[in-house]
Amino acid sequence: MPPELIYTPDSLLRRPRFLLWTMWRDLLASRELAWRLMVRDISAQYRQAALGIAWAFIPPVAMAVGFTLAKDANVFTVGETDIPYPAFVMFNTALWQTFVDAATGPVQAVIIAKPMLARVNFPREAIILAKLGEVGFNFGIKLVLIVGLFLFFRVPVSWTVILAPVALIHLVLLGTLVGILLAPIGVLYQDVSKSLNMIMGFWLFLTPVIYPVPTEGAFGMLVALNPVAPLLVTTRELATTGVLTEVVSFWVVSGLTLLGLLLTWVGFRIAMPYVVERVTS
Repeated sequence: MPPELIYTPDSLLRRPRFLLWTMWRDLLASRELAWRLMVRDISAQYRQAALGIAWAFIPPVAMAVGFTLAKDANVFTVGETDIPYPAFVMFNTALWQTFVDAATGPVQAVIIAKPMLARVNFPREAIILAKLGEVGFNFGIKLVLIVGLFLFFRVPVSWTVILAPVALIHLVLLGTLVGILLAPIGVLYQDVSKSLNMIMGFWLFLTPVIYPVPTEGAFGMLVALNPVAPLLVTTRELATTGVLTEVVSFWVVSGLTLLGLLLTWVGFRIAMPYVVERVTS
């Protein structure tokens, strides 16, 4: 028989072992529901679009073409890139879009699920897991484009490409941390979802997506403080040259991401009952 649960008015923070146990239990219990939600969302996402699955390719291709034409027209100047510039921009754009999807997904999912949250008691982790699955599916589609791109431009690939998924997972986890942190607030205030796209647009230009990592000046310092930069750069370097330039920053950001993800998960668990009560009252 399953263990008996006794609900008390005491905060779960006073019983951290019980809190962690319930978090792990609900994470495992949410797998089947997360799968069903993921299939539903992916089907709806591509079924209701005239171009269907092509939308996974259009953003990185459009950005790569636009910035390549601008660079060739000397609209802006970038330094030397370790792979051909169109491939550089397109690969980085695919990685950046994956981060954005991981960050905005939980906020959008919790807002959409607000009526269900108010009526049905189910593990909230299912919503987050479903979005993570959707992020993985969308990147898998982009991966087909990336492989074709590498073949077309004859981009050299190092044996370290087998380690690139590890760095990519860390990038997705950082995005998920941002999303889980903002999700409860996003349910209460629409300003969060409206301003998130604007913030991501500004954040893009502080991330070495269309340019190599700068090493000098105030802008170089801002990029160095950007936690996305070492994760994105390391993923690209593992998949191409195998020469890593951001090793220390990568592991520092990865460690902080794992710790921050656990803390935001705890905060999400504690905050959501109050948020649901607030939106239904």
